[in-house]
Amino acid sequence: MDGGTTAHGTAARAQAVPAGAGGFRGTHELRTSIATVCLAGTLDEKLRAVAAAGFDAVEVFEPDLLASPESPAALRRRVEDLGLAVSLFQPFRDVDDVDPAAVARNAHRLHRKCELALELGTDLVLVCSAVHPGAVRDDALLAEQLHAAAEVAASHGVRLAYEALAWGAHVSDYRHAARVVAAADHPALGNCLDSFHVLSRGDDPAGIAGIAPGKVFFYQIADAPKLSMDVLPLSRHHRCFPGQGEFDLEGFHAAVVGSGYRGPVSLEVFNDLARQADPATTAVDGMRSLRHLRDRTFRHRPSLPPASPAPSLPRAPAVRSWAFTEVSASPATAGAVTGLLAQLGFTCAGRHRSGPLELWSSGDVRVVVNSRRDDVRAQVSALGLATPHPHALHERARTLLAPAVDRAVGPGEAEIPSVVAPDGTWVQFCADEPAGDGWLADFAPCPPAPVPAPREGERAALTGVDHVALPQRFAGFDGAALFFTSVLGLDPSPTSVVPGPAGLVRTRALTSAGDAVRVVLSVAPTSAMLRGRPPGAGHIAFATDDALAAARAFRRAGGRPLPVPGNYYDDLEARFGLDEGFLAQLRENSVLYDRDADGELLHFSTRSVSREFFVEVVQRTGGYRGLGEANAPVRMAAQAAPPPA
Repeated sequence: MDGGTTAHGTAARAQAVPAGAGGFRGTHELRTSIATVCLAGTLDEKLRAVAAAGFDAVEVFEPDLLASPESPAALRRRVEDLGLAVSLFQPFRDVDDVDPAAVARNAHRLHRKCELALELGTDLVLVCSAVHPGAVRDDALLAEQLHAAAEVAASHGVRLAYEALAWGAHVSDYRHAARVVAAADHPALGNCLDSFHVLSRGDDPAGIAGIAPGKVFFYQIADAPKLSMDVLPLSRHHRCFPGQGEFDLEGFHAAVVGSGYRGPVSLEVFNDLARQADPATTAVDGMRSLRHLRDRTFRHRPSLPPASPAPSLPRAPAVRSWAFTEVSASPATAGAVTGLLAQLGFTCAGRHRSGPLELWSSGDVRVVVNSRRDDVRAQVSALGLATPHPHALHERARTLLAPAVDRAVGPGEAEIPSVVAPDGTWVQFCADEPAGDGWLADFAPCPPAPVPAPREGERAALTGVDHVALPQRFAGFDGAALFFTSVLGLDPSPTSVVPGPAGLVRTRALTSAGDAVRVVLSVAPTSAMLRGRPPGAGHIAFATDDALAAARAFRRAGGRPLPVPGNYYDDLEARFGLDEGFLAQLRENSVLYDRDADGELLHFSTRSVSREFFVEVVQRTGGYRGLGEANAPVRMAAQAAPPPA
C-alpha cells in the first residue's frame, strides 16, 4: 500500500535480493546443488537461472547434455564462468546384467561416460540400481559387477555413487544398496541417498547412521505429496521442492547431516509443472526451499554435530493479525468496489495524502482501495500484516529471496517494509504496537457520512478478516505455498481438489498460529484460461459472529448476495436434518452451511465486481477450521452463470 501505485504498478518496482544476501552461507554448511532436470529451458538458460539463484553447483542430466550444441569442455567453461561447479553427471542406468555380453557393453559405455564426466569438470557419476528384466538378483554377483564397474571408473579418476531406485528390480531400498556397496569394497564406489526413494516407500532414514563413514558420496533431496499411486509415476510427475509436499524432510536431512556427510545437498525434482515454468522462478523456489529446510532442521535439532552451524535465517516473528487488505481497481470500477464495501457496513475513513487511495473501515477491519491503474478491473493487490518486528520479518523474506518493494515514500509518509509474493501481490509488514499505526496517519480523514441505523436482528458487525484468497498461475501454485510457509511461518494444510464449471480447482490454506491470519491459494484449470476466462482476482472473506444478520443487513443496504439454487437447500435438509425454520432463513438469505465434528460454518458471497473480485462473509462456530469445500462447487457454478438481465 502506498500513495503512488498499486501492487502491480510501475512507479514501484521489485528489487531482487542478491543470492548471498543475509549472511546465509556458512563455512561448514552443505554446498547447494540442483539437477538440470528440475528446470525448463535450454541447458544454458538452466545454468544461468541456477547461478542467479545462488547455487554452488549443478548436476548435469545426460539428456540436457545430449541436446546441447556445446561440447562438454565448452559447457565446463560456461559453468565455471557462472561461478558454479558440476557436482555430478547422471544417470548411468542398468549397470548390472546377467548377460556377460551386456556387462561388456556396459563397461565400454561406462568408460565413455567417465571421460564425459571429467570433460564436464566432475569426478562423480550417478549409477542407478537396475530396473530391467535381466538385472542381477544375487547380491554376491551384483557386488562383483559393481566392483568391476568401480575399477573402470577408478581408471579415469572417477567415483560412482550407487542409488537404490524405489522401483528397482532387485535393489530398491537404501539399506540393501549400502550392503551391496560394502560387499563390493572399492574406494571408488559409494552410496547416493535420495530422500524420495527412501520416504516414498515409507522407509525409516535412521538406518543412514549405519552406513560406513565416508561411503555416502552424494545426497539428493525432493519432497512429494502423499498420493495413492505407484512410486514410479509419483516420481516422474509429482516430485517437488522441500516444503511443497508432505514428506518429513527435516528428519531425513537431520539423519544425513548427523551421519557426518559433508558433500552437496542437491535438488532432484521431476515435475510436470516445473518443466513448464520460468526456469529463473523455479531456481529461486529451489534455493528458498533449501534455506528454509536448513533453518527448520537445525533450529529444531540443536544437538546436531557442531560442524553444522546455527541457523542464520532470522527467526520468523509472529504474524499476529491483519493490518489491512488492499484492492486495486480502475477508476471505472473503484466505485463499484467502494459501493460493495459500503453495503457491507464499511465507511470511508480516510483519503491518502499523495495518491488515489481510500481507506475504508468497519471497526478495526480496514480495506485500502487503490484506483491508480486503468488496466485492472478489481483484484486483491496487497496484504498488510501486523507483526511485532516488521523489519526482522522483512530481513527474513529477503534472505529467502523475496524481491523487496522499492517504492517512493513522500515526505512524512510511513515506510512499510514490503516484499512481492510470487503472484505479484505485495506483502507489507506493519508494526502492531500503538506506534505502528503510523501508516494510518498517511490518510486524511473523510467527512463523516450518515449511516442508517440497523434494524432489530441486523446488528452484525464484521469482526475481522477470516481469510484472503489468492488465485495462482497454473505452474505457480506450489511456489506460492512455499513462499508463505517459509517467509511468514504459516502452516500449510493438505491440498484439496473441488470440481468447478471449467474443471478441477486445487486449493490450499496456510494459517498462522491461532488462525489469526489465513491465506488461501487456488489454481484454476488450464481449460478456463484456454477459453479466455479470467482465473479470478481473489477475494476477501470477512468474519462475523452472525452471518444471517449480516446477510439481512447487506440486502437491506442494497447488496446483492450470490444466488444459491433451491436444490442446494433441499440437499442440506437431507444431509444434516436442519430445523425447518433455520433452513428457511438460510434459503431466504442465500447463506451456505457446513458442519463437521468440531463446529459449523455459515457463509455467503456477494456478486462479483467485473466478474472477478468478490467478498465473502464467514461465521465459524466451535472449532470449525475448514473453508466449506463442499459448498465451493455451488458457489463457482453461480459465479460462472451469466449475470441477470
